[in-house]
Amino acid sequence: MLAGVTLPDSPPTDPVTLVVRRRIRPGQEGAYEEALQRLGDLLTRVPGFRGNGILRPTGGSGEYTVVARFDSLGSAAAWELSPERGLWLDTISGLVDDQLSFERQPGLDFWFTPPAAPTLRQPPRWKMALLTLLVLYPVSVGVTLLLLPHVASWPLGLRALAQMLVIVPSMTYLFMPLATRAAARWLTP
Repeated sequence: MLAGVTLPDSPPTDPVTLVVRRRIRPGQEGAYEEALQRLGDLLTRVPGFRGNGILRPTGGSGEYTVVARFDSLGSAAAWELSPERGLWLDTISGLVDDQLSFERQPGLDFWFTPPAAPTLRQPPRWKMALLTLLVLYPVSVGVTLLLLPHVASWPLGLRALAQMLVIVPSMTYLFMPLATRAAARWLTP
């Protein structure tokens, strides 16, 4: 436990995803969008920060979801306990309703969390790892075959970066969501 924050049972070097859902007060959406821009600027300065995303409200729900990825539990905890985060939370306190959900998901768990049913059990890690391998391998090979003719003369680091710029978003937003839906019965029998 760090200063009143309970940390999940996961190795301290595993990546961690923080998922925060807030309902914004009617009429405060513009101010909250500005606050989200400031949040993005703050996060880029945090050691171990690996990226974030924002899911905006649909159907008039007023619910925003902020996803922030960190390279380790320690990096995520440092952000959670930082004065910068505290000040940012103070600035949005008048913009949000008190309803708030917060999840800290270790490793690749975020890909496997059922969004509409947070009370369901997480699949066993070996199943998550196997499904990730079964999806990642063909995507990685396919991207390599498609990009190689265009980037063959580039230095190794830039070739790898080009591949990751295609693989990571396609895995996160396309292939893993499709695979987890298709394998849902197997993942959580």
